[in-house]
Amino acid sequence: MEARDAELKKELDATLHARRELGEEYESALVDSFLDKVEQRLDGAVDRRVRRQLAEQQMVVARGSRSPRGDSDSWGERFGFGIVSLVLAVPLSAIAVVNADLPGLLIAWTGIVGVNALHAVRWMPRFGSRKECRDTSDWED
Repeated sequence: MEARDAELKKELDATLHARRELGEEYESALVDSFLDKVEQRLDGAVDRRVRRQLAEQQMVVARGSRSPRGDSDSWGERFGFGIVSLVLAVPLSAIAVVNADLPGLLIAWTGIVGVNALHAVRWMPRFGSRKECRDTSDWED
């Protein structure tokens, strides 16, 4: 990017130098010309980003929405999440009991169990989910 910035800086310097030589009557034309060059640079950068994102999306679709590492790491992630939640449960329980006695403890553990349940549901196979194959696009009549 620094090389492009240097080129853009040279073009700006050339535009300013041309403005000094030609006078104020050509100022708007020079500014328009410089802005067109900046717009072309921005369009090129946006095009590259859009192409990269489309390629990434196509790779995800081609993989069938599978993660590149597969499900081999899911057990380790689930185990680590469970350990971290239990370690954090100890101080949360103490804080809850000190501040709100038994109701506070129940609320804290409800939250801990809820977070772990949501994390577990994420790894469960989707029961009753259907993969629909559509031959037509949503844009077609």
